[in-house]
Amino acid sequence: MIEIGEEEISLDRMIQRVRRNEAGAVVSFLGTVRDDGILGMEVEAFRDPALSEMEAIRQEAMSRFSLTAAEVSHRTGRLAVGESILAIVCSAAHREEAFSGCRYILEELKARAPLWKKEISSDSGGHWVEGHGR
Repeated sequence: MIEIGEEEISLDRMIQRVRRNEAGAVVSFLGTVRDDGILGMEVEAFRDPALSEMEAIRQEAMSRFSLTAAEVSHRTGRLAVGESILAIVCSAAHREEAFSGCRYILEELKARAPLWKKEISSDSGGHWVEGHGR
């Protein structure tokens, strides 16, 4: 499953959906808004192209790393420090494949998906973060 939305991400539900009897490993990644002296973050997506690219990346990871399942959930809207931005959950027969698939999805999303993050600060008002679908 691939999703983009404003709702809080349920990592527990994602983990339950990727569990398989043939999978000996379930790996998850949860990206959060880091306190770098910012007030929060604004996340935007070019929704349909982003969903399409996210699904392509998921399929690539499934094939390349022999994943049994993979899910990606990305949030949009205004997020406070500590809130989740992105969750990736992968299952595979072995841990190396699950870790590698999760890392691949993360790095490819940052490079290819039309998703943008703007850090909001009190002094400058904010700036767009490079390396996210640009």
